[in-house]
Amino acid sequence: MAATELRFNELITALKERDFRLTPQRVELVRLIASSEGHPSAAQLYTKIKRLFPTMSHATVYKTLALLKDMGQVLEIDLRGDSRYDGHRPDPHSHLICIRCDRIMDGEAGLDPAAIRKQEQASGYKILRSQVSFYGLCPECRTQSTDPREGER
Repeated sequence: MAATELRFNELITALKERDFRLTPQRVELVRLIASSEGHPSAAQLYTKIKRLFPTMSHATVYKTLALLKDMGQVLEIDLRGDSRYDGHRPDPHSHLICIRCDRIMDGEAGLDPAAIRKQEQASGYKILRSQVSFYGLCPECRTQSTDPREGER
């Protein structure tokens, strides 16, 4: 079974366990999340689904993404007033974000659970969601840089 199909089945199972109504529109949204390359925004997902289901609402997309996020099945990446979603790796991990083209790449290493617990103990917070983002220039934007200092950061 392909990784995309496995991920799709995991997401559907998680929604069924919460007795979430699986309309054809929501199933298609889950299929898009499981098969998406990169980190799509809710608007991008909505645009793709709208082609197949013209009556689909923005609210359905946002409600489903919020539920999947609350269930720990999707990571939300805050990006300057817009959010992107990572449905492939719901475990805490870093992201590399280009400040010029908004490209997002997954970081190679996950976040150390021991470090998160240590932060909780030191701060008194109960950490519910962790996110580490590194901002810079992606390789393509770096080669197109007009400011020589940008390429060196």
